[in-house]
Order: sequence, then structure tokens, then C-alpha cells
Amino acid sequence: MVDYSDLKKGIRIIFNAQPHEIIESFPIFKGRGHSVLQVKLKNLINGNIISQTFHPSDNFEEADLEKIKAKFLYSHRGKYWFSYQDDPSKRFELGEKEIGESAKFLKPNQEVEGLIFEGKIINISLPIKIHLEVVEAPPGVKGSRSQPGTKSVTLETGAKIDVPLFVQEGDIVEINTETGKYVRRIEKNR
Repeated sequence: MVDYSDLKKGIRIIFNAQPHEIIESFPIFKGRGHSVLQVKLKNLINGNIISQTFHPSDNFEEADLEKIKAKFLYSHRGKYWFSYQDDPSKRFELGEKEIGESAKFLKPNQEVEGLIFEGKIINISLPIKIHLEVVEAPPGVKGSRSQPGTKSVTLETGAKIDVPLFVQEGDIVEINTETGKYVRRIEKNR
């Protein structure tokens, strides 16, 4: 059982009979020592995010999720196909709705983790940091010195992100898949 004091970011619980992951949690103190916990929950089956208020008397069942190693194969018409890492003949598909924002960072043959709930693969999780090539980058134009310069580039997966001005086409950049933001440029072995 997960009780009120254990509800923190990253904890997975059963809420309304479905597995949810806590994305944010912060306490709200009310008068005379009474407090509640305001949380944002991500439904791990359909990707919906909801806000919920929990009280100190609330407790939940921990979501028992299994993980498998999988490989992304391809996408077609909003469906994403994966295979088991150890058995490429075993394949499964997930829709755009389940995968959510992570879909824009998927590239063929990329390793991911499949999440299994009650014997069924419900979603995937990407590594927190991944490396992607910049395929389109406009030249950097310096602006005011008070603001650090950024520009929008296109990655090999088609995703667009903001990067510093020095990033050029052909560079490999590290992306944080949780925030969708640029982390650093990776040095190429020449």
C-alpha cells in the first residue's frame, strides 16, 4: 500500500482501477494544521493527465508494472510498432494516444522499455536522455546580449526543438525526453 506520505513524483499507483504515475505533487496547507496534497497524475494506459487532491487519510495500491526490453520498428498512420528485444518475431503496436509526446523522439531500432500491466503491454518508456541528429538548422543570428541566443532546429525524427545558436546541421544533440528540451551537443569522433 502507498499512503499519503509516500505520494511523490515518479510513484505509480492504482487510481480509478487504472495505473497512474505521479508527475507533480505539492502540499497545500490549510488553516489549523490541515493539509492536502495537490497532484498531477498521468494515466499510463491512455496518457491522459488529470489534477487530483488527496487527503492524509487516502491510501492506494501500488501499480505492479513489469518491464520488458523492446525495440521501435516503425510508425504508420498513428500506430507505432515495436518488437521484443530478445525475440524480434514477437511484435506489438501502440497508438499515438498511449505514447503521447514521446512519439516525436522515436527513431527506428531505438531501444525502449515496454510497460506491462495485468499481462498486457500498455505503454513504452524512453530513456531519459537520447541522442538525435540535427537534420535542418537555420544559420544562427545573434540578438540582444541580455538574452542567450536560441534557434529552432529539426531533428532526424521530425521533432522541432530550441537549441543554442552554435548547433549546426549534422550535429548530434542530447535531448531530455521528459522535458523535450536540449541538454548538450555531443562531440563526434572524427
